[in-house]
Amino acid sequence: MSSLDYTDLRSMTRAELEEALSGLGAQKYRAGQVFSQLHAHPVRDIADMTLLPSSLREKLSAHYRLSSPVIETRQVSAIDGTEKYLYRMQDGEYIESVLMRYHYGNSVCISSQAGCRMGCSFCASTIGGLTRNLLPGEMLAQVYGIAEATGERVSHVVVMGTGEPLDNYDNLLRFIRLISDENGMNLSRRNITVSTCGLVPQMRRLAEEDLPITLALSLHAPNDEKRRSIMPVARRYDIASLMDACRYYYEKTGRRITFEYSLIRGVNDLEEDARELSALARGVKAHINLIPVNPVRETGYEESAAPRIEAFKTRLEKSGVNVSIRRVLGRDIDGACGQLRHKYGKEKIQENG
Repeated sequence: MSSLDYTDLRSMTRAELEEALSGLGAQKYRAGQVFSQLHAHPVRDIADMTLLPSSLREKLSAHYRLSSPVIETRQVSAIDGTEKYLYRMQDGEYIESVLMRYHYGNSVCISSQAGCRMGCSFCASTIGGLTRNLLPGEMLAQVYGIAEATGERVSHVVVMGTGEPLDNYDNLLRFIRLISDENGMNLSRRNITVSTCGLVPQMRRLAEEDLPITLALSLHAPNDEKRRSIMPVARRYDIASLMDACRYYYEKTGRRITFEYSLIRGVNDLEEDARELSALARGVKAHINLIPVNPVRETGYEESAAPRIEAFKTRLEKSGVNVSIRRVLGRDIDGACGQLRHKYGKEKIQENG
């Protein structure tokens, strides 16, 4: 896995900025000005930090870089207005982010890695494997870039794009703390959702972080046999250990887990699947989010028929489980769950443009 060979200013904490600026001979209060221009009123280049004297900007530019991915393409769904953004990173990698508009506000789905090594068989994001982790500043820049491009406020962030967030744990935690900093964007931590395919040690570690975020578990099957057939991570962590981690998370945080469950025709949408799934959800007080699996040409999977989805939902409700069917957004621009990709050639960029 490759990594970047520079220190990213946008990824630094306020304390780290104070230390860095002190090393450049600047007064301590300058750190607050830098932090504000990184997060409260984000700039794209150190040269744009006009609150600083030009001499200090030159010194910063000589020692640091500022993560500012470039928006290559912006696609808008003709069906629901969802917007998908293709970002070109400074090392030439590509990632995608999605803006979804709801009655409660604008939600941005960001990527946490360039690629993914989890190998879930229904997901386009894992095709080609993992290239590298994203820096906290690169995750932040996705949110800031979309807010700038639309001129609209972002009220919710979901870390559900390309990559497994808990596989990039330290950078994820720093991202959450930076985007929720009261001197920056000040996004409520209760409006942040992190999705995981089920890395048990990291789930338990996250429970100890005192962060009132929502944790969404990509479950997608109610038993070990089926889960192992579609999600390689299930060969490392079985359902029992996953449910233990979910209970632990709830006990430590008081935050209810969400089970993400993609309904695949003939694979995990049977009545017996609903019965097993309801037992799991009741055992950890989880909310179930049913997702008709989205088309990915390489998988061959088909979504369950609408009557089957409704029957599945009804079966869960009769078992006393909180359940909803996720509204499908951005499917016509390959912006829905499981459709995001990270590697684009020039031909693909031209096609999208």
